[in-house]
Amino acid sequence: MSAAIAISAQALACVDLFTGLPPAALAEAAVCAQGRRLARESRIFGQGEGAQRAHALLDGSVGIFQSGSDGAQVIVRFIGPGETFGTIALFTDRRYPAEARALTDALEVSWSEEQLLGLMSRHAAIAMNVIRIIGKRLQEVQERVRELSTQRVEQRIAHAVLRLARQAGHDTVDGTAIEFPLRRKDLAEISGTTLHTVSRILTAWEKAGLLASDHRRLTIRSPMQIQRIARDPAS
Repeated sequence: MSAAIAISAQALACVDLFTGLPPAALAEAAVCAQGRRLARESRIFGQGEGAQRAHALLDGSVGIFQSGSDGAQVIVRFIGPGETFGTIALFTDRRYPAEARALTDALEVSWSEEQLLGLMSRHAAIAMNVIRIIGKRLQEVQERVRELSTQRVEQRIAHAVLRLARQAGHDTVDGTAIEFPLRRKDLAEISGTTLHTVSRILTAWEKAGLLASDHRRLTIRSPMQIQRIARDPAS
């Protein structure tokens, strides 16, 4: 990791925590922001560590990992540019519930609890954004629980792919490319299935021309067909 770097107000305009803030408020947030460049595989914070700062990602990608009692670690969420992470712990038991690790070279920014609470007290829009972020994450968790309880594995994988595309997809000549470096193991973990099953299904989808993968990058070539599978695997 490199030393702290200065962050511009303009760079914070894309962060979900500061949606709708006027330039003066963004400038105030930038003054107390601590920016850091992270090398790939750098640990940002560990599971169970005391929560001291609220984090946001400006560039690159971050994985959120949880470990079980047996020490096995699974990925539970991907964080893309503009997203906040590690913040909710400041308002709950003050311990990070998971580990955050850079999946690529990245640029992250953070604020101490005191700084964040001060910004929230002076700018109500930040507090409202925190509520929206928490609500969105809760809705996503509920959707994933419902999928695990009621849907077949093909549907769950299709929903996971579409969710990642909405979060970090961009249009290319070949289709919608997902920016996260995605292993089939990762997709298995967030879909609640096995690596063997994900490999079998993705291989079939690739042969059918629905997807393409290259160096841990997934491109959706037929979004409409993936959406149909998400609704009904028999399609």
